[in-house]
Amino acid sequence: MEKQSEFKIPPRRIANSLMNSLRGGVVPRDGAEYIAVGRTLELEAILNDISIIEDGGATFRFVVGPFGAGKSFLFSIIRSHVTKKGFLVMDADFSPTRKLIGTKKEGLATYRELIKNLSSATKPSGGALALVLDKWINQINFEAREKCIPEEDRVNWALNEIYSKCSNVRELVHGFEFAKLLEAYYLSYENDDNEKKDNVLKWFRGEYQNRRDAKRELGINIIVSDEDWYEYIKLFSIFAKQAGYKGLLVLCDEMINLSKISNKISRQNNYEKLLSMYNDTLQGKAKYIGMIMGATPDSLEDPRRGVFSYEALKSRLSKGAFYNKEMKDLLSPIITIQKLKQSELFVLLERLSTLHSNLYSYDKNINNDDINIFLACELNRIGANEKITPREVIRDFIEVMNLLHQNSSETVSSILEMSNFSFSTPIIDDGEEVFDDEFSTFTIY
Repeated sequence: MEKQSEFKIPPRRIANSLMNSLRGGVVPRDGAEYIAVGRTLELEAILNDISIIEDGGATFRFVVGPFGAGKSFLFSIIRSHVTKKGFLVMDADFSPTRKLIGTKKEGLATYRELIKNLSSATKPSGGALALVLDKWINQINFEAREKCIPEEDRVNWALNEIYSKCSNVRELVHGFEFAKLLEAYYLSYENDDNEKKDNVLKWFRGEYQNRRDAKRELGINIIVSDEDWYEYIKLFSIFAKQAGYKGLLVLCDEMINLSKISNKISRQNNYEKLLSMYNDTLQGKAKYIGMIMGATPDSLEDPRRGVFSYEALKSRLSKGAFYNKEMKDLLSPIITIQKLKQSELFVLLERLSTLHSNLYSYDKNINNDDINIFLACELNRIGANEKITPREVIRDFIEVMNLLHQNSSETVSSILEMSNFSFSTPIIDDGEEVFDDEFSTFTIY
């Protein structure tokens, strides 16, 4: 168990964001690393992927766990850790309006969300597109000064340098146009042409509605579309390396929204797109890029609507003949989120109690015994053995802390005694107490 002294108090702004997010049952965009516990093996597996990406490779993973198990929280920790290591990170949640492909530009909507949420070490909350491009230009100009290029020749030298650096980009689909956009951005930057700069950024953000406007304003006869947006993500990963970053990590959560697509053909089209992306990364057609998809077990394994309903993906992702649920295989494409141990939950709640008292400026009024009482109460609820998640435990604990802070005459025990949930009933089986949870939760329609 980690010691409390190892917990670093975050700045008040981040602490407030953390508490508000956790209280609302959502994952904080910033600061998740301050309260992170467990997930050591999962993080090690992802960090191994990061080293592959840095060396010019590509990876593809599915992170699988039920709602509230910690997938999104893990994504937040990964984003924070990876950006600090010099990578760029894009992230987006799938939704009814954001998919991999669709008849109403739902794929393009996902691309726009990814670009909007582009994060770097100096811009961890997203919106880093312009910063990345400006850093790339400053790097080129710095190289010109190091080579003592005369000022009057610097622009021509820079354009030749861009052309040379983009040689491997031009070999890819739409790579030639991508290189021309980079040249256009460099010239607009040097000439203080803000309108042209904005147009290039508009193009990269996928905001052009038709080719005609892009041709008139940029001289480029293509735009990002629903069918080819992933090609531009691959181009951007190579550009990220040239701009001084170590690579690009793409995080896509809430895959359940793909399995919820009611039209079977549309759903299969999305899985076909997913297969194409999966093959690209593992067959070496993409470089300096990692893809991680967040899914629930049903959205992945359901034979009717899940990813496994698409036979080509099922054959690639299904567990092998020697699979054993008692043994972990974190080298396979699927990483299954493990339940947090009680000791890890204890450390998490201990950190939250310190965070809460520091944020609201009061003497900490929850001790280790109180946390143990709370955990015993939570983990002995009916069905908790299988159904309870960190999200529920955190939400309930924050509620207890709020009540305790505002009602000084109460204690943790007295607040818990007022609650109306039931405890599991132990059944004696061969001399040992076990909990029958087969029918612990059900819904009557």
